[in-house]
Amino acid sequence: MDRGEQGLLRTDPVPEEGEDVAATISATETLSEEEQEELRRELAKVEEEIQTLSQVLAAKEKHLAEIKRKLGINSLQELKQNIAKGWQDVTATSAYKKTSETLSQAGQKASAAFSSVGSVITKKLEDVKNSPTFKSFEEKVENLKSKVGGTKPAGGDFGEVLNSAANASAPEPLPEQTQGSP
Repeated sequence: MDRGEQGLLRTDPVPEEGEDVAATISATETLSEEEQEELRRELAKVEEEIQTLSQVLAAKEKHLAEIKRKLGINSLQELKQNIAKGWQDVTATSAYKKTSETLSQAGQKASAAFSSVGSVITKKLEDVKNSPTFKSFEEKVENLKSKVGGTKPAGGDFGEVLNSAANASAPEPLPEQTQGSP
């Protein structure tokens, strides 16, 4: 097959944008006048096709916008739909599912740990309440209450004992303060 028959099937490298000008010149020097003319016609044809496709694309985009306008679809709705679709795509991934499952398990373990800590604290407070030291303190407070409060029977809960002791030790108001005289 001679050079004229090969035509466009040649395997010579075509210079890319930004390549050295010298490489381009040497490539055009090896082409015959016929080959150069054929390439110019093909170049014009491709440029015309690109122009036509650009016009068709612009017309299609205009038609798309018109259809969306008639359907009442605006940019905000499209954005919402895109976000919803994107979120749906994210939640469908195996990475999201694994992460979600891991976080769920971690939450359950943390909940169990906090529950366990709460149980331990409750048990320790019960142990303190039942300890001899606390019982002795409680008895002393009850004794103080009976001494300060007078005839009330000993007992009651700790809060009542503290309130009565605080009320018994409060100073009595002066008569002039109770009448509101300056």
